[in-house]
Amino acid sequence: MNTKTVIACAAMITFMVGTASAQQAVKGNIASIDEPAGDIYIDPAAPTTVGSNGALTTDRYKVRDGLLFNAVHPGDRVSFSFETVDGVKTITKLEKE
Repeated sequence: MNTKTVIACAAMITFMVGTASAQQAVKGNIASIDEPAGDIYIDPAAPTTVGSNGALTTDRYKVRDGLLFNAVHPGDRVSFSFETVDGVKTITKLEKE
């Protein structure tokens, strides 16, 4: 193998690992919905690690598919995946639990 091939393979592996971790499922509760703005606010699930301080903040996520607003309501427990698009957290997949 030449150096260019090794560098290209390393770059591809780095990209694939970064993409896989970006799509990891996150759990939380719907805090509020702002349908006109296209936003859903989600309280993340409490961490289960020992020694965590429990200081959780509500996060804002953009919604790509407006039909999602018909499927969830404040208080619903959800599992979701997101990616950052132009600096904005955007939900790619969401399921009620």
